[in-house]
Amino acid sequence: MNSASWLAGIALAAAGPAAVALAGQVEWPPANTEIAADPAIERRIDELLGQLSLERKIGQMVQAEIRNVSPADVRKFGLGSILNGGGSFPGGKRDATREDWLELADAFYAASMDTSGGRVPIPVIWGTDAVHGHNNVIGATLFPHNIALGAAHDPELVERIGRATAAEVAATGLDWIFAPTVAVARDLRWGRTYESYSEDPALVRRYARHMVWGLQGRPGADLFGPWHRIATAKHFIGDGATDGGVDQGNASISETELRDIHAQGYYGALPAGVQTVMASFNSWQGQKVHGNRYLLTEILKERMGFDGFVVSDWNAIGQVPGCSNQSCPQAINAGIDMIMAPENNWRGVIRNTLEQVRAGEIPQSRIDDAVRRILRVKLRAGLFEAGPPSAREAARAPGVLGSAEHRQLAAEAVRKSLVLLKNKGGLLPLDPGSRILVAGDGADNIGKQSGGWTISWQGSGNSNADFPGGSSILDGIRRKLSSGGGSLTVAPDGRSKEAVDAAIVVFGEDPYAEGQGDLESISYSARKPEDLALLRRLQASGIPVVAVFLTGRPLWVNPELNAADAFVVAWLPGSQGGAVADLLFRDADGGMRYDFSGRLSFSWPADPSQAAVNIGDEPYTPLFPVGYGLGLDDQDSLGDDLPETDTTAKKRDLAQGLAVFDARPLPPFKAFLGDSGGWQLPLGAGSVRSNAGALEVSPVDLEVQEDALRLHWTGKGDGQFYFQAPQPLDLRPLAKRDGALQFLLRVERPPAGKVTLRLDCGYPCASSADLSRLLKALPGNSWVRLSIALRCFARQGLKLEHVDTPFLLLSGSPLTLSVARIELLPDIGERATIPCR
Repeated sequence: MNSASWLAGIALAAAGPAAVALAGQVEWPPANTEIAADPAIERRIDELLGQLSLERKIGQMVQAEIRNVSPADVRKFGLGSILNGGGSFPGGKRDATREDWLELADAFYAASMDTSGGRVPIPVIWGTDAVHGHNNVIGATLFPHNIALGAAHDPELVERIGRATAAEVAATGLDWIFAPTVAVARDLRWGRTYESYSEDPALVRRYARHMVWGLQGRPGADLFGPWHRIATAKHFIGDGATDGGVDQGNASISETELRDIHAQGYYGALPAGVQTVMASFNSWQGQKVHGNRYLLTEILKERMGFDGFVVSDWNAIGQVPGCSNQSCPQAINAGIDMIMAPENNWRGVIRNTLEQVRAGEIPQSRIDDAVRRILRVKLRAGLFEAGPPSAREAARAPGVLGSAEHRQLAAEAVRKSLVLLKNKGGLLPLDPGSRILVAGDGADNIGKQSGGWTISWQGSGNSNADFPGGSSILDGIRRKLSSGGGSLTVAPDGRSKEAVDAAIVVFGEDPYAEGQGDLESISYSARKPEDLALLRRLQASGIPVVAVFLTGRPLWVNPELNAADAFVVAWLPGSQGGAVADLLFRDADGGMRYDFSGRLSFSWPADPSQAAVNIGDEPYTPLFPVGYGLGLDDQDSLGDDLPETDTTAKKRDLAQGLAVFDARPLPPFKAFLGDSGGWQLPLGAGSVRSNAGALEVSPVDLEVQEDALRLHWTGKGDGQFYFQAPQPLDLRPLAKRDGALQFLLRVERPPAGKVTLRLDCGYPCASSADLSRLLKALPGNSWVRLSIALRCFARQGLKLEHVDTPFLLLSGSPLTLSVARIELLPDIGERATIPCR
């Protein structure tokens, strides 16, 4: 079937523009947990609260990050929780083993249970973002991301994945999983769309229930057994509803829509017994959720009946007006029970919260309620009696991490999630005895196929060696051809002199996570024209083309659909991408063990203007509706003549300015670093070192997680860091408006030699400014805004009509600095902080 009949029974609130309802006018039904109340637990909480000082209670409300906290700190301050952020590992070792994780977990646990000096032992709880498997640990099984699981329409599969994920997390000694994400993503521009199961709230509700059961166990059955972990429903609430799909933006929707669409995941998770809820970065009707008592307390805790605890997101309290990352009585009074305070902010949170309680800004009763909720979760989960992490059943069992059983489950999930959009002339399945050309940069790239939240936060910077036991899509193709007697030609650029029967092109989005994944346009070819060129070149040569699209969301791909004979949406399949080949080829005996059963859980846009097309809209005119997907026996009538005009494309008005970097390089720019070992090394996620070791680049935080870059020159020769566009830009209109280059900069280690800021017009065409004296004079470790007029560079020979590199820093001497928010702006040249020399 091309569309699923179950759609007819779904009732949705109108998702279009609606009048904003006044808070309090909408009924919120209860979502009471299926976990039975336990008077013995409540009596024990009363006893513990009576034994804890105010300082120790506040300690329980604080979560610190392992890069900035030690077991000694946990012992001294009585911290209630720790976490490892994305890309954070025990001892800073990216290749940390299971034993390394267990050793650190034991150390933190022992510190929290230390009774010396009359301390009350309360086990610390370690949280981790295991959002598609235990994705921070090398060697773990990585499952397809949530958007792929949504296409499987299989709640039982999701529950089994939850069980496997919990088991692998338990095997490393961790207690708490920051999953599932139950956002209902309604705008494809949002960079976290792939973390959403569906735009359909009914499917999200079903999945939330089963994933919580998988992670925690079922109430009345195996709840919090040795192979289960504490789950988190996130992010409460409206993260998938922000205007324009802007991450951490404002959801200007009605309360009815908030309840009927964006709360439905919680109506699945809360009854299933989820013990924690993570608050969302976004605002609702202009007010930050982290400071919204109506949402966190009146709705979530009182009306819906949630009796676990609410944890804040990474430094999110600092976004509440009047707050900082170290102080936010508004958030605690609103209903935040535990504050996630990375870096060294946790120390300030403890100090300031203590002062605020003593000053009466935060009622003692609010502190007691928060700690009661935290203790309730720890007692329910059996942490007081669990013993050291390494001594627990799951940690003692061998072979759990990345087990064959879990990898088989991941492969099953891959096969069930693939969606076939086009199959002209029944090209698929291919004959495993045929001659196949494999092209595209995604074919042999397990990191790319796994997407964001994979070892590192943003998911890039990984190699296939980081996935022991994993398989690329190319591995699967090679396996099928080997069994069927076919031949394989691999040419990433598609150029080969070998005669072939068909080409498989694996291409798509590069890894990203929140913030950095946001889009202005959902046109794929506008960002990656080289992939379309590859498809068209193969098509023009007469080779039948199978397109395999790696993506975290539906995108406008009409040109790519036209250039392919078959088009498969593989989503982000995770570590077992080789399973994709099981649906591309027949078996060696000519049979077909698997068919395409995946059906879209998101609407697929017919036009770039349809970034927010959703079921329930009137009119509803996507290219492919929710529920669409071909089977191998289905007739395909799509054709090769889909409209290819981008109706949203706008000519860039450079007179208005241009952003170069804001948390990520912004189109059309890409970031590079280089030295004598190679001058154009692309910047990936995480820490990147130039080939000869002259320069190291790593992400740091300015206002939100990893929104700035630290540049460290080692003194081992010249090293440069720069942003470059593939085609030169004409900056003359901007210069006529007194334009300037502006950026934020923080000096952490003053320069020992010359530092050059350069703009290039197709090197060696360039113009530069010496920043050495300025950087030595700037206050250390403080962010400053610097700017220099474009006319300064023009006077030195810069061809403004041909600028391809608007920002380049070069030095050969030891130096450490951080940069953020690099942009070209009009009307500020006269006020520039760096004068023309």
